[in-house]
Amino acid sequence: MDIMWLEDFIKLADEGNFSRAAEARNLTQPAFSRRIRALEDWVGATLVDRDTHRIALTEAGQAFRILAEEILRRLTLGRDHVREIGGTLSNEIRFASTHALSTTFFPSWLRSLSEGQEAGTITLIADNMVACERFMLEGKADFLLCHHHTAAAHRLDPAGFASLLLGQDVLLPVAAPAGDGSPAHRLPGSGDQPLPYLEFEDKSGMGRILQAAQVISAGSAALRTVFRSHMATALLSMARDGRGLCWAPLSLAGEDLESGRLVAAGDASWHVPIEIRIYKPIARRSPSVEAFWTSLKNRLRSEAA
Repeated sequence: MDIMWLEDFIKLADEGNFSRAAEARNLTQPAFSRRIRALEDWVGATLVDRDTHRIALTEAGQAFRILAEEILRRLTLGRDHVREIGGTLSNEIRFASTHALSTTFFPSWLRSLSEGQEAGTITLIADNMVACERFMLEGKADFLLCHHHTAAAHRLDPAGFASLLLGQDVLLPVAAPAGDGSPAHRLPGSGDQPLPYLEFEDKSGMGRILQAAQVISAGSAALRTVFRSHMATALLSMARDGRGLCWAPLSLAGEDLESGRLVAAGDASWHVPIEIRIYKPIARRSPSVEAFWTSLKNRLRSEAA
């Protein structure tokens, strides 16, 4: 059994599509499919239901996914532990972050933490929420920076991951202004004239939050999806071009709102308060990671006092 087969399988589970998963793994689809078949032969069970429109894991596949992620995580942790014993472990600190926070919150936040103290080499991996969760579950990242809503599910079990609250944000609907300065697309819309909607994909953290908060369904919005992306920056770009309305975090849309390039597309009843959180595995990491975590906890405790 090749460890890469486990990574292939997890990527397929994330994407739900053979062609996208193969592309992400830099393989042709036939080669990727052969590796998934080889893994199933090794396991001795069918892991993927290929009869559905969207690829789904079988019951055996769902159970094996948890095991595969744990195997990869333990391998990474074991390697780091041996490197620490051998004195070859680097002082690198690896952050995973959702795209929205990687370009706005992360740089200024890290700069404020770095003032007056030494830190290890910082590596930032920006991706969608599904991928960021996988990086954490497999031990490929030490920290995850993401938005959080209490009603939205995520895969970082509190039994295995600790988190700290870093700040507050809000998801709000925005659209380009019309000639008179009012939103070109204003909620709620109507059944005979649904509003063009720039939608977050399900695998994005924001997409999960909007579904969990039920702000769209509860507010009886009449929307017609015209574009989808897991990246808030892509949705905002389309909104600035007048292609429709989207929900976006204020931390990312703030400059557009201040400049007038975008305006609020609804009142406060359409807003979704969210948190900015940082996650870390409870299991011990490298000395550099543990020192960073301890320093951050002390700083937050001091600021709250």
